[in-house]
Amino acid sequence: MQVIQWIVNLGASVFLPILLFIFGLILRIRPGKAFKAGLTVGIGFIGLNLVIGILTDSLGPATKLMIQNYGLHLQTIDVGWPAASAIAYGTVLGVMAIPIGIIVNVILLGLGLTKTLDIDIWNYWHVAFTGSILYMLTDNMYLGIFAMVVVTMFTYFFADLSAPAVAKFYGLEGISFPHGLSAPGYVFALPFKWLFDHIPGFNKLHVDAQSVQKRLGIFGDATVLGAIIGLVIGILAKMPINKTLNLAVSMGAVMMLMPRMVSLLMEGLTPISEAANSLVKKHFPGKKLYIGMDSALAIGQEGVLSASLILVPITLLLAVILPGNKVLPFGDLATLPYFLALFAAVFGGDILRTVIAGAVDITVSLYVATWMAPLITKLAKAANYNIGSNSSISALSDGGLWTNFIFLNVGENFAWIGLAILFVIALGLLYWLNKVHDKKTTEA
Repeated sequence: MQVIQWIVNLGASVFLPILLFIFGLILRIRPGKAFKAGLTVGIGFIGLNLVIGILTDSLGPATKLMIQNYGLHLQTIDVGWPAASAIAYGTVLGVMAIPIGIIVNVILLGLGLTKTLDIDIWNYWHVAFTGSILYMLTDNMYLGIFAMVVVTMFTYFFADLSAPAVAKFYGLEGISFPHGLSAPGYVFALPFKWLFDHIPGFNKLHVDAQSVQKRLGIFGDATVLGAIIGLVIGILAKMPINKTLNLAVSMGAVMMLMPRMVSLLMEGLTPISEAANSLVKKHFPGKKLYIGMDSALAIGQEGVLSASLILVPITLLLAVILPGNKVLPFGDLATLPYFLALFAAVFGGDILRTVIAGAVDITVSLYVATWMAPLITKLAKAANYNIGSNSSISALSDGGLWTNFIFLNVGENFAWIGLAILFVIALGLLYWLNKVHDKKTTEA
């Protein structure tokens, strides 16, 4: 366990290149090419983290000023995913999530019940988060471990289900997103797609980044649009003119740099993905294999970033006007692109649809995060995480995830029977998708 913890502490930008290098050698890629591919992915992650740092550092002060200016006094602070992941991996069950996730992945691959080969090991913290909270609720370690197995299975189902949309919209052929926050968003967005497609008039609208740029000219350019949104946020925050202008330029920089960092990630992943698919085609003709990656590969898309920035003030407004909400959004405002990564794939990059469905998702997240706040606060203390002067903390990301609300309620109230039913459902869904559905598609 200490070795696994040490690997986790290296961070994705270090251990992922090492893992990809080893994986590349297994796939018989030349050592030099495999090394460069892994290193490029690591550099891409560092660049991506730097851009996200710009986003966080710029939005943070603006958010604080908006909170002060409009007298937002909510009891629970949203500490964001960095704190939530640290808390998750700091618990008794935390580090066990990685070997459990790998074992489940290998078994499902062997049985042909998933196509996702998950190399996004760091993001098993999403699994650790759910299992740790259920263990705390029930004081049953084995129930918490079983919950992690169930969560992992559903995550692979979501990843397999959404992979064709990821390939079609983002051009990421052979890639899936077994990401605990982004993957459930695909299923959440599907009913809205049906609804939007059946509203007369609205179903004719299509507001993507390209159509906005075509209609607005230079003002529709993604970089310029980012600067405009930053300017609006600065004005809403009543920031001084110099800081407002700085925020505008920073948001424009995020819109320009994020896609370029993602392209670096893809540059490194391409030879690995191609070699993996060649191997599968050679030894298992007719079979598909997806390389499971962080949804960071998707957040640089213009529609995702534009919708995310528009949702920042909307999220704060919702926090204020929703009756019963106690969570003050803060730490996860910069995480909104991860919320929306697969929304955009469902809606074909339509910014208006992504914002509307995203606002509903945020509403659900605020209520779930409010319900989860006492649990996360207690878990943080159990993991010896310093919550500072905050008497109550939560996280919009995993603390507000609708799937976690289901897993935890079923696990707490129905224990083994409830989780066993979820296990059978997950198994049935994986079998249907990767056996029945695939067979029908092949025959067609």
